Amino acid sequence: QVQLVESGGGLVQSGGSLRLSCTASGNIFSIDNMDWYRQPPGNQRELVADTNQNGGTNIVEHLKDRFTVSRDDAKNAVYLQIDNVKPEDTGVYYCTAFVRTRKSWPAGQTYWGQGTQVTVSS
Repeated sequence: QVQLVESGGGLVQSGGSLRLSCTASGNIFSIDNMDWYRQPPGNQRELVADTNQNGGTNIVEHLKDRFTVSRDDAKNAVYLQIDNVKPEDTGVYYCTAFVRTRKSWPAGQTYWGQGTQVTVSS
């Protein structure tokens, strides 16, 4: 079984910074994409950033000036740095990963973490 655990959320004042972390554990053979989504209150879940196993990273266009994504394959971890946070960044942030286990290889599946709450006060 594979688990994804996010951390780093909390209450932050507008203009501050946050660094979210997500670590995958379990019987992992390889990880392809590791992505970040968020779900603002009353809204649908949306993609924030994606990374792939080749070192590629991408942030959605309207967040590029404040969000940075990075990945540490040795730790099966992905990080999301949010600078100059704004009230509209409030929401639950989720990590996802497409994982191949030793049992499932070459097939794989996408796993989701439980999410970490980010609340920005104005």
